[in-house]
Amino acid sequence: MAAPCRNNRICERSILDRVPPLLTDLYQFTMAYAYWRAGRHQEHSVFELFFRENPFCGCFSLFAGLNDCLLFLRNFRFSDEDVDYLRSVLPRATDPAFFQFLRSLDCSGVTLSSVPEGSVVFAREPLMEIAGPLAVVQLLETSLLCLVNYASLVCSNAARFRLASGPRRKLLEMGLRRAQGPDGGLTASRYSYIGGFDLTSNVQAGLLFGIPVAGTMAHSYVTSFTSMEEVWPKTLVDLNRDHAPVDFISLAKGWLGRVCELLGVESGRIHEGELAAFLSYAIAYPQNFLPVIDSYSVTSGLLNFCAVALALCELGYRPLGVRLDSGDLCKQSVDVRCVLRLCSKNFSTSAFDSLIIVGTNNISEQTMLELNKKDNEIDVVGVGTHLVTCTKQPSLGCVYKLVEVRGKPKMKISEDPEKSTVPGRKSVYRLIDAQGHPFLDLVCLAQESSPEAGHHLRCHPLVGDGTPLSVTPVQVICLRQEVFSQGEVTHPLNSAAETKANVQGSLQSLHPRHKRLEEPDSYTVALSEKLYNLVTELR
Repeated sequence: MAAPCRNNRICERSILDRVPPLLTDLYQFTMAYAYWRAGRHQEHSVFELFFRENPFCGCFSLFAGLNDCLLFLRNFRFSDEDVDYLRSVLPRATDPAFFQFLRSLDCSGVTLSSVPEGSVVFAREPLMEIAGPLAVVQLLETSLLCLVNYASLVCSNAARFRLASGPRRKLLEMGLRRAQGPDGGLTASRYSYIGGFDLTSNVQAGLLFGIPVAGTMAHSYVTSFTSMEEVWPKTLVDLNRDHAPVDFISLAKGWLGRVCELLGVESGRIHEGELAAFLSYAIAYPQNFLPVIDSYSVTSGLLNFCAVALALCELGYRPLGVRLDSGDLCKQSVDVRCVLRLCSKNFSTSAFDSLIIVGTNNISEQTMLELNKKDNEIDVVGVGTHLVTCTKQPSLGCVYKLVEVRGKPKMKISEDPEKSTVPGRKSVYRLIDAQGHPFLDLVCLAQESSPEAGHHLRCHPLVGDGTPLSVTPVQVICLRQEVFSQGEVTHPLNSAAETKANVQGSLQSLHPRHKRLEEPDSYTVALSEKLYNLVTELR
């Protein structure tokens, strides 16, 4: 099994620093005090975490954030400094003994059962069940919601980008500078990778979570150069000739003349400062040369790239490719590929056949879909703003609701039917059809026997006109499992790569009609006959 991250201690320390027990709402403490004052703080209670609507007008979401929830629970306790601060903000009438009670709290009496991280999930089904002493599980609400809400949202967004892109292209997450703060940026990098991206530009995410990191160069690097005088050193060793130093500037200028002649372009269209920038970078990283080529014009950038890249190839190095960051990326990528192939053919340089083209320019899900409709030669797409800020939907809207106290089911009955809750402790099962696709998720009371494969059952969809369904599953999967008990994590903490594999497997099993990005078929979440009757009775 892969390690949860490259440095477990750094990873866990990061969670503790970002999610201390005071990262919650004040009313959690006032409610906890009222429970304590009434002598109810130890009553065994059960809460559920779920969301009410599938995000991005789609059919599904991905569940993420579980690892951080488990680390948070394992380390949940208040320090003396925490308690001193709470004394200063809670009303003066608060009994001093309550603060002693807070100082002694931990999650040793809490049990958490959950859907596996990376699973495809659907609206209104309970993803996590948190059981334990009433005051403690109440205090956990805001923190757990904070850890799951955005993680699941950006993971789902990343999965949609992957579906829009298709499996061939590599996807680079590069949204750190656009994210909602440092923690938002780090969370986005982690869960974008889990949701289907291949790379991140975020170095800290690479350190913490083992995500492959990548980058090119900025326009500022290119425009900082004016002339060849700024290139230093001016030589590069020849890997083919005993590492003898070669005048790299003269070599590249020679190739530039040959490329201009091949393409019928006047050398006056070349920007000298851009060529100087490319030369300087290539001398620094001859095996990692991938410049942005549209700082002035794609024509100038492409010619300068070809000259420098051909010089690198002559000395035994392998350039990587180019980045396009403006204009019609599809058309430009086709034009660039034609030039690269022409150079490969005329100069017998096979390395030019494998050069990659990176496209970055305010890419959205719609942009990605349009890329697939047009001829293009883009190998890697870099996505930032629309991925990490989830511009189509800024929040998943997870909620945390009480469903049982002292063994008695509890239900919120709202004037808005969508805000009513489903009472009682539950089990959740995924029913599979003959083709191996999930077709219905069944929510049952915990004490009910699990549905059996091949056996007919009757259930009531949570959404619709109330008409019951009769179904016969070919296979039944119990979705939730216990992952935390008696203060300890009872299930292995997965690495980002392992959770990413869970996502891929879960999405692959989903029928294509539920994965459509536009107008997907809805997926059914239903209540068992007994649970439906309980809801009707309590109403």
